[in-house]
Amino acid sequence: MATLDLVLASDESEDNLSLERYFLAGDLIIGVGYGLQLVLWFLCTSYLWRKRNRGWMSTLLLIYLAVLLVTETVFVVAEGLNIQHIYVDNRNFPGGPWRYHLSSQTSATNVTFNASIFVLTFLGDLLVLWRCWVVWSAFDTGIAVTAVSLPVLILSGSFVLGAIWTLQSSHPELAIYRSVPLAFGTAYYAVSLALNVILTALITGRLLAYRRAHIALLPADHARQYLCLVAVVVESAAIHTAAAIAFVTSYGLSAPANVLLMGLASAAQQVASYLIIYRVADGKAWSRDMPRLETITSLKFASREDPLPHASSPDASLGTTDTEHQGEDGADA
Repeated sequence: MATLDLVLASDESEDNLSLERYFLAGDLIIGVGYGLQLVLWFLCTSYLWRKRNRGWMSTLLLIYLAVLLVTETVFVVAEGLNIQHIYVDNRNFPGGPWRYHLSSQTSATNVTFNASIFVLTFLGDLLVLWRCWVVWSAFDTGIAVTAVSLPVLILSGSFVLGAIWTLQSSHPELAIYRSVPLAFGTAYYAVSLALNVILTALITGRLLAYRRAHIALLPADHARQYLCLVAVVVESAAIHTAAAIAFVTSYGLSAPANVLLMGLASAAQQVASYLIIYRVADGKAWSRDMPRLETITSLKFASREDPLPHASSPDASLGTTDTEHQGEDGADA
């Protein structure tokens, strides 16, 4: 058996063989990630569809989910066709499967694959930018504009670099791992990573700061719902940021594992997006009215805990009035 393996791999370098192994493993990760995304997509759309008449945001998110699913499906189909072309249809290509992959970058399948990655990345970054705006604008709109100004500029630069990288990767005689596309690709993913790190830090920092300042005033169930570790991780898309760091590092170093981590990073980004939308649809995500509603809730909670000393004071009547308003706000939400 060892002799047979040696004969089959005799015309390929060990680096190419490693790339092919990781490429197949990455395809498996993409498939598993797609299955998980289908489940999350169904849950999100089910929630949002029932709330579609309550405001424009539900409709907008349904459109976003439709675009996301179509793009992800195109990405997965293109990846499957790539695997078929590389390992089945052109298995005897001179230099091996990986050499065929590098020489077929201008094919419609590869161009579609690269373009879909670019679109998926942009959609994911755009969603996290929106969540950053929601979290910061809940406290002060002026400060929120300042906070998201740099991320908006970075996202614009990322879009331009991504478009150039996609075009260069599909250019004749070039490939995604050649010098020019590699340079643009590294720059693109580095900028996208920087954007995600900044957005994750902004969202996490704002939520943790609010948690530290108000945790003692809030009922335990409210603190768990909006300010627990899981909520912060989901809201900030930290899952994708961690996977993106691993991918960009391996891609910049031209490590064979980058073809596996590309699929992992893409799947992590889409899963993070669906988790954010699921919390929004379920009414558990942070909203612009959250600080006001939480303050009203804390007043209600405090009045129940200590009713005697201030029962006849003006503050007590104010707490009762605000509590009634909270019920109205909750019904509107």
